[in-house]
Amino acid sequence: MKTQLQQILSGTNLEANRALIQTLCTELGIDSLTCAAAILTLIPAHEKTKQEPLPSLQAHPIPRLTTVTTDIKMIRYRLDVGSEQQITADQIRKLLIEESGVDKNNINNIHIHSLYTLLELPDQMPPDIFLHLKTVEINHHKLDIRRVKANNKRRGNNYIRRGRKRESNPNNDPETKPDAH
Repeated sequence: MKTQLQQILSGTNLEANRALIQTLCTELGIDSLTCAAAILTLIPAHEKTKQEPLPSLQAHPIPRLTTVTTDIKMIRYRLDVGSEQQITADQIRKLLIEESGVDKNNINNIHIHSLYTLLELPDQMPPDIFLHLKTVEINHHKLDIRRVKANNKRRGNNYIRRGRKRESNPNNDPETKPDAH
């Protein structure tokens, strides 16, 4: 864990995380060390190392965090792996938690298709994490994560791909059709 922390400290911009910790500390009325200790309790037991916790952390009681309900904007993403690569939603969830640090509760609507997977992740993904996830592999296949553009608007009858409305064809208009005498 110490090596991982050194890598993160040397190569990651932590400003957004610092701001989040500061906000949580203020809202909960706790110091940052207690907040960090509480956050560590959120890590699943099988992911923790077998090292003993630091003595200074044992001396402070850790308050249980209550669920903070915030409206997180979710963005749809596409992964270039699907059922043909024999992946499961649990594998994807576990990989994303390990590689990006995203909370398991913020990985939503996983839909695995034959060649790709669609899912929703929080909007505020740092660019370095996003670039890292493009290169991460699962079952020897790159995720190659991409944002999916929202396309919720239905097209009208007069829509053409170039975005122009169709002009009325005077030959199809019964009032302007020449008489066939």
